[in-house]
Amino acid sequence: MNNILRLQNVGKIYQSGSNSLTVLQDVNFSIEAGSTVSIVGPSGSGKTTLLGLCAGLDRASNGIVELHGTELNQLSEDQLAAVRNEHIGFIFQNFQLMPTLTALENVMVPLELRGEKNIKPRALDLLDKVGLAARSHHYPTQLSGGEQQRVSLARAFSNRPKILFADEPTGNLDAETSEKVVKLLFDLNREAGTTLVVVTHDLDLAAKTQRVIRVKGGRIIQDAPAGADIN
Repeated sequence: MNNILRLQNVGKIYQSGSNSLTVLQDVNFSIEAGSTVSIVGPSGSGKTTLLGLCAGLDRASNGIVELHGTELNQLSEDQLAAVRNEHIGFIFQNFQLMPTLTALENVMVPLELRGEKNIKPRALDLLDKVGLAARSHHYPTQLSGGEQQRVSLARAFSNRPKILFADEPTGNLDAETSEKVVKLLFDLNREAGTTLVVVTHDLDLAAKTQRVIRVKGGRIIQDAPAGADIN
């Protein structure tokens, strides 16, 4: 089995003066390359913190987080940034588009950071795949929420990530728009062969992944294949 992500005895503790808050403890799982996984749980369960540790956005207090064969806690901030740029794509609930850049320029950003050349055709092709080729020169404020999330989808796939992390990708969208965005997400993911990890409250979205990891009180309480009861 080719695992792209492995967590072993991972915990996260936040310190505030003499007080400590344990957000995650004894987290263990591996994710196979090319698979689709959702992380579900109530608010405050630790699932977004867990996603941040997996993606190298935060550091574990203890344990091992290994991404694509590299132990993240051993890396400097610059090295972590390089790993994210090389291997990881992100989709956020609030889109995180740069307001002073057009849709096209937002999609091009990860490619520019990698120093790639002739990137405009690839960015335009991705915008076309999400149905926004005609809106490529519009700024985020000129786009609807659904359109902004589609731009973020195109951006997330622009650097051909080995693993894509999506944090509540439909959280700010209405039901009809959410359905369209989810279809695009899975269509693009199948085409790219990317590993997909989704944090979501939406159990319908979670059911579309191959595997569901349920978190409660900072611990994994269920790790089940698609079709299992996750309610």
